[in-house]
Amino acid sequence: MAKYEVKQTAVSQVLADVRSDKIAIPELQRPFVWKTSQVRDLMDSLYNGYPVGYLITWQSVGAKLKGGQVAAHQQILIDGQQRVTALRAAIAGQPVVGKRYEKKRIAISFNPLTEEFATRTPAISNSSQWIHDISEFFSGSSQLTFLRKYFDKNPDADEAQVEAAVARLAGIEHAQVGVISLADNLDVDTVAEIFVRINAKGVPLSSADFVMSKIATYGDEGRNLRKLIDYFCHLSVSGHAFEDIRENDAEFSASGHLNKIQWLKSQSDELFQPEYTDVIRIAGLVGFSRGKAAAIVSELSGLDPETRKIDESRIPDAYARFGHALDKMVSKTHFERFVMMIKSAGFIDASMIGSKNALNFAYALYLRLRNNDQLSEGQRSQLVKRWFVMTLLTGRAVGSFESTWETDLRRIEDQGAAEYLYLIETSELGEGFWEVTLPQELVSPSKRSPAFQIFLAALVSKGARGFLSKSINVAQMIEGHGDMHHIVPKNHLIKNGYPKQGDYNQVANFALTETPINIAIKDYPPTEYMTWLSGQIDTGELKLGEITQQSDLEANLSENAIPAFIGEVNAENYSEFLEARRKLMALMIRDYYLAL
Repeated sequence: MAKYEVKQTAVSQVLADVRSDKIAIPELQRPFVWKTSQVRDLMDSLYNGYPVGYLITWQSVGAKLKGGQVAAHQQILIDGQQRVTALRAAIAGQPVVGKRYEKKRIAISFNPLTEEFATRTPAISNSSQWIHDISEFFSGSSQLTFLRKYFDKNPDADEAQVEAAVARLAGIEHAQVGVISLADNLDVDTVAEIFVRINAKGVPLSSADFVMSKIATYGDEGRNLRKLIDYFCHLSVSGHAFEDIRENDAEFSASGHLNKIQWLKSQSDELFQPEYTDVIRIAGLVGFSRGKAAAIVSELSGLDPETRKIDESRIPDAYARFGHALDKMVSKTHFERFVMMIKSAGFIDASMIGSKNALNFAYALYLRLRNNDQLSEGQRSQLVKRWFVMTLLTGRAVGSFESTWETDLRRIEDQGAAEYLYLIETSELGEGFWEVTLPQELVSPSKRSPAFQIFLAALVSKGARGFLSKSINVAQMIEGHGDMHHIVPKNHLIKNGYPKQGDYNQVANFALTETPINIAIKDYPPTEYMTWLSGQIDTGELKLGEITQQSDLEANLSENAIPAFIGEVNAENYSEFLEARRKLMALMIRDYYLAL
């Protein structure tokens, strides 16, 4: 069965279909990213009969059109948004959205004498030879009337040349554009695959892009829900853009949605800055208990899960549930409370969180647990923190994680979050995990490995000091970008039989250290620099940091999971040191997790 059909459509028909909402352009509310020179080049290509690429559309069911009626089918433009927006701007004179979300015109000029297109400039505006804005030509009077006025202003112009050029200009409206229409019964993943294969640019379109496109087809309500997602993500990174949105997007400002996210204009925390893919996943989990983008599109399309047929009466409720989930997600109280939970678990910097998906599910879980009046906020916090760290420890947010999420939500619903978490811990985090699996996962040169980042979170959580520091703690170093020091220095290992990066850069050989201490240690092995510390404790004369008591040194080594025989370590027993430290690190992670 054909998955798509290809047809040639006149530019004027494409613009008419967009104007009547038969073709929806989800990107219209986003800033127009093309340069004016690209709009000019598009007009030049159409004028000269050059191909301008295919538009790709996908049928949406149950879309709201202008005037409130519901369309059985509406084509969503999933590739070609910038080209169609450029056509609307140049030919129909429609404004585009600027970088500050302001509406602005792009005027393309044409010189019939030279057959040249250009972006309108003051010099062009003062010249009688140019058609200053071709949109006025297309919307104006007949060609004969236009030509008469043009020759009045340019009596010396070659009439035959001008007439021929103007006729070709008018022909742009009739130029043919290829439109690939994807069948309406295709699932999101298939559409994404077809898109990648058809699209000559090879730019992948994520499943979340289709969800965003689907949301935008539901009239004013859908457009504003999509804007809520877009603007939330944008403001979480660039809060200063709030006034631009408020001043330049009257529709959104009047909808009441802007008030929900105005708190972001003065929010500067960078720990969790969701992208629209993250927002969609969280809202899908909260609103529908669904993690896959395709499932969210099915819900918004009114698909009955039992009959597997479209039931348009289900659509309003689906959008209401999705909108309610978004409201929960963007709430200042909910968002800041969740971020505080994650930070209290020791994850104080975004660099410590290698899995955004682990954050996404943890936030969705928190929002769902808020519906459980039998849980105190303290109990919710404990569950969310442990679930988040458990996810990182077990790799639960990799692979086919969306299916795992949906299963988890069903079992949480049936058994309760605490009981189900206990079952997971019993089956996946037993003694074998802590004593064998986790130490093995710490056999890694990657400082981004989840096990090592959890180790750092454990250090932060217990208030551990930096390696050999008297008072400066790990949290201060992470926030101030302290040095990640090789406990057994790299150059010492390279010179003594460990030339490979994977050997000397083992995570068990790393510790956060003050820069002056790191510089002082240089390339000396622990057998030497720990001897300095012994002398420092005996004499009180500072050579390496500020520790002057043996008990304080022992406490510092314990805080950093450093084996007690560190003073005997060099290249010869480096492997034994790594093995011993991994066991101590795993033990510290276990104690940290059980204390959450």
